[in-house]
Amino acid sequence: MHDITQQGYVRTEVAPNGIATITFFHPNHNSLPSRLLQGLVDAFDAAGADPAVRAVVLRSAEHKTFCAGASFDELSAIRDFETGHAFFSGFGNVLNAMRRCPKIIVGRIHGKAVGGGVGLAAGTDYCMASHFASVRLSELAVGFGPFVIGPAVERKVGTAAFSQMALNPNEWQTAAWAKEKGLFQEVFDTVEQLDAYLEHFTKHLAGCHPEALSELKKIFWQGTEHWDTLLHERAAISGRLALSEFTKGAIETFKRK
Repeated sequence: MHDITQQGYVRTEVAPNGIATITFFHPNHNSLPSRLLQGLVDAFDAAGADPAVRAVVLRSAEHKTFCAGASFDELSAIRDFETGHAFFSGFGNVLNAMRRCPKIIVGRIHGKAVGGGVGLAAGTDYCMASHFASVRLSELAVGFGPFVIGPAVERKVGTAAFSQMALNPNEWQTAAWAKEKGLFQEVFDTVEQLDAYLEHFTKHLAGCHPEALSELKKIFWQGTEHWDTLLHERAAISGRLALSEFTKGAIETFKRK
């Protein structure tokens, strides 16, 4: 049987105007196994170090889901704390790479975002979506919580909205709700309108002073300098909970749905 965690890709394309588009894909609803999470880290690091890149667009390939979050195949295979800690550190590593990247990152959220997918949206500097982009933090339903992505989500939407999502893991929030709370800056009726505005906005960014954009990025992320440690600690909480019988049972029940 082919290992589904080895499927999918992360690709970067740099346009002549300096806009780098990082695209990820996985056949299972654009979920992200550890291999693809590391691919995103490498892609953000490379874009940040490339003097030809003016700004970055993060998107997924055209599955109707933007991102279904972590790989449940990997999650259900965790048998020890070290493996669990490393697994949950994956999204933390991506968020820290996005935070460290000196280029402005624009999110293109064309469809639903679940769990870590919401974290990716929260890790961008400017996020735009279609009205299909409902959001949900599903972690509590499978025995743990949105610990690693929590700081990024809470930073954008505030504690009240974050707690609403975290404590209602089966409840979708609309793209309009996400815009009202600050997760999305723009929401469009169609994906075509989303892409038209994305092209307009990134063309504007490509014409801006690169150093000014880099300095703004630093300002946007002030107060998050401790995240290398914080997200590592949060991953340890999830790694410990993943070994509990409660969580193992919840994961198996979820997979059978």
